Amino acid sequence: MPAKNPRLNIVVEETLYRHVRMLAEKDGVSLSTKVRDLLKQALETQEDILLGHIADQRAATWKDSDSLSHEDVWS
Repeated sequence: MPAKNPRLNIVVEETLYRHVRMLAEKDGVSLSTKVRDLLKQALETQEDILLGHIADQRAATWKDSDSLSHEDVWS
């Protein structure tokens, strides 16, 4: 039967493997689960960085004179 989820095969340095294995053992999860969770965290961090850059660009061009007041929006 085919696997439910797609698979990734990666090659890592021995020290990286040992560290991830140690984290998996500490958390009581499989190595695969730990790598998946770490990958999700890394992707979320990258997304946060990108959104931060977008927010910085918007803030740099923000003009209070062009914005609407709370009353203008809700009345």
